[in-house]
Amino acid sequence: MKRLLRSFLINLIALRVAILILPAFNLEGGIRVLLIGAVVFMFINLLVIPLVRIMLLPLNLLTLGIFSWVASVIGLYILTLVVPQFKLMPYTYPGGNFGGLVIPSFQLNIVGVAIVSSFLIGFIVNFLKWLTKN
Repeated sequence: MKRLLRSFLINLIALRVAILILPAFNLEGGIRVLLIGAVVFMFINLLVIPLVRIMLLPLNLLTLGIFSWVASVIGLYILTLVVPQFKLMPYTYPGGNFGGLVIPSFQLNIVGVAIVSSFLIGFIVNFLKWLTKN
């Protein structure tokens, strides 16, 4: 029970932070939808993603682990299917100039947004799990 509660809270925080940081990852609804999404995402991370990783194991071994992120992207896509209030939308970065460093404008399609979102959520989840280790 303690493990499920910890996983729920970590997924809740990770989803909320990702929604705040990424303008292309939206939530239509309030805190209730976020709580439902965190529960669904928790079960996706506990049940579905390990099965997807097993199915992708040959490809992952062939590419020396580069394709391990595909399971996270699939999990995020399943979340958007199960809870339709979570939306992934295309995004155009306008570009910027930061102290002489010029970042040109670029566009991300929905797959690109899903990849960036899954990397961000994965980073937050792993960081929070590291913080809560006994």
